[in-house]
Amino acid sequence: MTALPSDMLVIEISRPGGPEVLQPTRRPLPALSDGEVLIAVEAAGVNRPDALQRQGGYPPPPGASDIPGLEVAGRVAAIGAGVRQLAVGDRVTALVAGGGYAEYCMAPAGSCLPWPEGYDAVRAAALPETFFTVWSNVFDRARLQAGESFLVHGGTSGIGTTAIQLARAFGARVFATAGSAEKCAACRQLGAEVAVNYREEDFVTVLKAATGGRGVDVILDMVGGDYVDRNYELAAVDGRIVQIAFLGGAKATANFGRLMQKRLVHTGSTLRPREAAFKAAIAASLHDKVWPLLSAGSVAPVIDRVLPLDRAAEAHAALETDHIGKIVLVPGGA
Repeated sequence: MTALPSDMLVIEISRPGGPEVLQPTRRPLPALSDGEVLIAVEAAGVNRPDALQRQGGYPPPPGASDIPGLEVAGRVAAIGAGVRQLAVGDRVTALVAGGGYAEYCMAPAGSCLPWPEGYDAVRAAALPETFFTVWSNVFDRARLQAGESFLVHGGTSGIGTTAIQLARAFGARVFATAGSAEKCAACRQLGAEVAVNYREEDFVTVLKAATGGRGVDVILDMVGGDYVDRNYELAAVDGRIVQIAFLGGAKATANFGRLMQKRLVHTGSTLRPREAAFKAAIAASLHDKVWPLLSAGSVAPVIDRVLPLDRAAEAHAALETDHIGKIVLVPGGA
């Protein structure tokens, strides 16, 4: 690796607001800490939590960078004390608590994973946020098993495209909801048995019919609002519902009788503020169980578009309007 520069291009949130508040500027490189590595960023993923932070609704956890961006891929540029498993020059992709929209980013060593075989930086950067989230919620918390049925709302989001593929790869019957015929077709192409256009059909009615009236074993929900009660209606006996966002509202009126009668579990989680050891454990599971699937090509990130770093505002506008899969930023610009 060449000598490190004294400063770097970053995208900062100048004030809470729309995509236009994302502004390129220059800042000093972050200080290297024990147990962390400095990554020379070659690509950074764009995710819904980035937009929530930009709007002022999802502040970074204490000690995290105020620069948005939760996943990066690149080469290790420097190593902090205590790091043994990585070396300068290693190609890694990493889950971070902030700081991804920059030319350099700090990452806990335990949250770094090697690029899957045959991957470039763009595809590697599209992995951590969605794969960590789906694995920890669908497989760890909800305990999805082969032969069970699984529904993901928002099937063409980064989370949705990942969840469909992983659930299918591990032997589940997969269902999805999406907002257009084109998006439903994309869900089916990725492995969904049934994809419901929620603008035209009632997903409860359609998926009850698809399961012979039994209902769905595991539901991954990013919507909330009135979907809460509808998820309870659709869920199978002993079903598990995992809440990871509330795009439709964080408050709802629901028939909790169904929760008791069906012995449902409705749980939720946030990943960003969790401790480094928790994320390292997820990384280890992914490396063991999912990375071979990525290297073999049986599971892959869906890339919607790639934009230069200084066009982050354009990336956020696309994130909030119409996209299928992941949007990725690469170095370049002011």
